[in-house]
Amino acid sequence: MGFGGVSGGQRRGHALLLAGDAAVRRGGVLVAPGVNVAALAMVPTGALLGHGVPADMVCLEGVRDPNTVLARLRVAVGTEGPLFVYVSGRLTADRRGRGHGRGHGLFVALAGTTAASVRYTSLPWEWLLGELRSRTADEATLVVDLVADKAAWPLVGETGTLPGLAGLAGVEAFGVVCGPDAPAAGGAVSAYTRQWIDQLRRAPVRPSNVELHVLAAGSAGLAPGTLVVPSARELETRSAAAPAPASVPVRVPVVPVPAPEPVAFSGTTRIAETAEGVTGSAAAVAMEDPRARLHALAMGGRHGEADALARAWERSVVERSGQASAEAVQCGEIRADLARMAGDFASATRLWTGAGRTRLALQGADAAEVQDAATGALYCWTQLKDRAGALELGPALVGLLRALPLPDPDLLRLAERRLETLRTPEGSPDASRVVPS
Repeated sequence: MGFGGVSGGQRRGHALLLAGDAAVRRGGVLVAPGVNVAALAMVPTGALLGHGVPADMVCLEGVRDPNTVLARLRVAVGTEGPLFVYVSGRLTADRRGRGHGRGHGLFVALAGTTAASVRYTSLPWEWLLGELRSRTADEATLVVDLVADKAAWPLVGETGTLPGLAGLAGVEAFGVVCGPDAPAAGGAVSAYTRQWIDQLRRAPVRPSNVELHVLAAGSAGLAPGTLVVPSARELETRSAAAPAPASVPVRVPVVPVPAPEPVAFSGTTRIAETAEGVTGSAAAVAMEDPRARLHALAMGGRHGEADALARAWERSVVERSGQASAEAVQCGEIRADLARMAGDFASATRLWTGAGRTRLALQGADAAEVQDAATGALYCWTQLKDRAGALELGPALVGLLRALPLPDPDLLRLAERRLETLRTPEGSPDASRVVPS
């Protein structure tokens, strides 16, 4: 799927999000790259880039031809504005490639890649590095969220890092590579990527890429042995060798905040918090914000418990600040994201739409948070296959989209066309059309 258009005459940024092949072990999904890319695509492109220039976003999912990916890479790298490249999926190697030049090299597996077809159906790691090396403009960022399979993990372990990243002049590279024995993520957004998204959404001022990486890696609960690039030691070495400007700190302390636990009382549900060992403002955050606990529950597949805790938190916020307060709206957005993670796209659509309409009234149509909510609602609505449910939720969503200056008018046309199809009586000639999704 792709978002955004291309227009000439001014400097433009570009975000390329690549979903490779999923990493699966004994039926358990270790990384779901399509889910990662879909979640990251909901973040405004300007937030990903860290710039306010006009920008385009291209999302690649289900691609089987490495030359198609290479062509997209060349277009992205050739942009004159800031660049953000994200790669998620399975890192593999050609087990049968001894003596074949590229054999024993690393590859990003694409859709349909098998052990026997690695050299022909996956993206060579060197292709990615080569394109990034050719970039002449600055302000380029590469973020990877990968799982190395049994063929690739020994090659990564030899150096303790992803090869070639140190030679990318002018490109900031960050990410994690989990081993083949990493615990299954259950098809949800992987923890590292989710933390990037959460930090970008929560911070009143966008953190630097280094800060985002350190916060994400420190908060993701990564499995032991996970390769973190760059590591904390590498960041310290860089800082000692060449101190960074004050606006881009390279060492960010991560303060552990105890996660709150839900406790039931008679007649009502309340949230009990512990803040032992935490003082000052950090304690205040721990007392009021159960997001870390919500994230842990959702990532563990305990969606019912996550929803119950989120509802209790929302009730307490509404009692304290009111239904239309910014805090209450944010609670609704968090519940929407939890519903999406649980596969309840009807609830997610309803909650995102409600949040968008409330934010529209509070902040106006140009606010980035309004755009985020509308995009989230549209994505979840297109995933909803129940005809009656989609028809019920469609008018409110379309009404919200019509009130916004969308960066891509095709989003509104998609929604209007789908709603028109849903309204066509079943059994009529037009009812047999495929409902756009």
